[in-house]
Amino acid sequence: MCKRAELSPRCTSRKRRFESRRKGRVMNRIPLVGEPAPDFEAVAYHDGCEVELTLSQYRGWWLVLIFYPGDFTCVCPTEIAAAAVKYPAFRELGAELLAVSSDPVEVHRDFQEQVLAGMVHGGARFPLVADPLGRIGSLYGVHDSHLQLHLRSHFIIDPAGIVQSLQVVAAPLGRSITEILRQLRALKEHQTSGHMIPCGWEPGRPTLPERDESGERTKPWETWKPREAF
Repeated sequence: MCKRAELSPRCTSRKRRFESRRKGRVMNRIPLVGEPAPDFEAVAYHDGCEVELTLSQYRGWWLVLIFYPGDFTCVCPTEIAAAAVKYPAFRELGAELLAVSSDPVEVHRDFQEQVLAGMVHGGARFPLVADPLGRIGSLYGVHDSHLQLHLRSHFIIDPAGIVQSLQVVAAPLGRSITEILRQLRALKEHQTSGHMIPCGWEPGRPTLPERDESGERTKPWETWKPREAF
């Protein structure tokens, strides 16, 4: 029987730079839950202006980093418009949104003025980040170098800069902004109470303490009912 080789410190340090190549695609490693979100500098279109920003400037805030394939496409405008409608709800939770695609900032400007402003009053009030070279998407492992666009994906990052949730879906499938909000509320509830969050939890519903009053691990099969998930 072969003995599994131990990774040297040098190999471990290279882990983030690991790339898998399949059918002409180069995909970097996706940051896992519990790992630091990679920092970056970028240019974005925001409030009618071209602005420079960094991920680290949002330290102390919850952050939802939304990657999407492109501005003038079929599904993406529905997602970004829905996020724009719910933007006040994110801000009430102490969260900011950044939407990132491989479009240049000039295309983001046209998208905001010609599309989003007509779909939602005021358009998107959060930054539309330009990543035409795919550098940010590559940091997060969601840039498809073959197609030269980002996979439909998002990361919820806590105020300490740690990834707490991530999702990658197929290009034809639009995401639920309501579900992203629900996850954000659930993460904040856990942060505040220390309780576990059962399936389908919404504010006002019971959470699960990790241990009961006797110090034993909670047995959800004795207290939680499946109907509470819906």
